Amino acid sequence: MKIKFVADSSANLFSMDGADFSSVPMRVRAGDKEYIDNDTLDIPQMLKELAEYSGKSGSACPGIGEWTESFGDADVVFGAAITSGLSGCYNAAAAAAEEYEAAYPDRKVFILDTLSTGPEMEIIMEKYKELADAGKSFEEVKMEIREYSKRTHLLFSLESLDNFAKNGRVSVTVAKLAGLLGIRIIGRASDEGTLEPLHKCRGEHNALKRILSGMKEAGYTGGKVRLSHTYNPAAAETLRDMILNEYPKADISIRPNLGLCCYYAEVGGVLVGFES
Repeated sequence: MKIKFVADSSANLFSMDGADFSSVPMRVRAGDKEYIDNDTLDIPQMLKELAEYSGKSGSACPGIGEWTESFGDADVVFGAAITSGLSGCYNAAAAAAEEYEAAYPDRKVFILDTLSTGPEMEIIMEKYKELADAGKSFEEVKMEIREYSKRTHLLFSLESLDNFAKNGRVSVTVAKLAGLLGIRIIGRASDEGTLEPLHKCRGEHNALKRILSGMKEAGYTGGKVRLSHTYNPAAAETLRDMILNEYPKADISIRPNLGLCCYYAEVGGVLVGFES
């Protein structure tokens, strides 16, 4: 039986060790320019051009055909999509799954609406593989991944809100004020799948301390943590060390953000996916 794992590119993955995996590219649009979030995207150039662009920008999800193509000829497909609270990506993926199963009645597809993005999606994809490698049936994997996703979380620290302002998600005044005052916005992926601001902190160290306390409040006790950042490895490494100081056996890894997460997190942003 051929098993395929798929996720849209907001999961910050282009591959998975020991797995047949496809990343389905999201897009960032600014005026007539479109940036495709794949392994050929020049992220520094994208961020430079976006910083110089004063008009409206936004993101776009892959279409049904792109999702269907990602399934290949797999007998079983397990996938994850960015929260439906912010994007139509999950709806496109679910429609693709329905079409695929109709065309191939002996094949099965399950796409999870993660109600999140970034490193929380990475954790979910790792769990998919763990369950499949353990020989779980299709229905067992569906049931267990749904339950597991209730114990995964996303927190983030943002230095800039410029692209959120250009995307119409926050006011331009709020974005400029945050930049001028050196305020970091701490937030989370809510249970409804929206990005919810929680705290405003002065300075990066205070922001990282707030994230760690937020992890504990969400029930973190030393399990898996996946950190991602936009050109801010020092902050990610500092947070990793803070976590390990209290939870020496924690499973932690760090990776740079890919295109879509770079667009929203911007330079300096840190995303934290973890399990409770």
